[in-house]
Amino acid sequence: MTQSEHLSEPILAYEVPQPDEYIELRVAAGMSTRTPEAARNGLPNSLFAVTLREKSGRLVGMGRVLGDGGCAYIVSDIVVHPSMQRRGLGRRVMAEIERYLEDNVPPGSFVSLIADTPADALYRHFGFIDTAPASVGMYRPSRPKA
Repeated sequence: MTQSEHLSEPILAYEVPQPDEYIELRVAAGMSTRTPEAARNGLPNSLFAVTLREKSGRLVGMGRVLGDGGCAYIVSDIVVHPSMQRRGLGRRVMAEIERYLEDNVPPGSFVSLIADTPADALYRHFGFIDTAPASVGMYRPSRPKA
């Protein structure tokens, strides 16, 4: 990556990333990995996806919305490459997701996310609030196949 490319504004697109680059970006940012099979199966089922790419095409940021398209929506995979963090790119991804939610989510639908700290501050800026004490976020760890 050239110095000018590092400083230039990434190109925003509404697309689902390729499985290999999705996995690579998650790992680079310190997030848990996904298997190639899971990525191949899951990514095409996104309701909405936004990517940020350098001019070279390298994926440096992304976010997705998952769900049933009516009752429940999940904001997921908000990630920016460490070399591009602290430049407002996470906020840019979330602004695109917020625009999608405003335009597409029916009143009364449930929109949720699981926030890693300190990223919860970003989500609060977009109106997300803690569910506790009325409810708590939970997840089921993946289990090895027998």
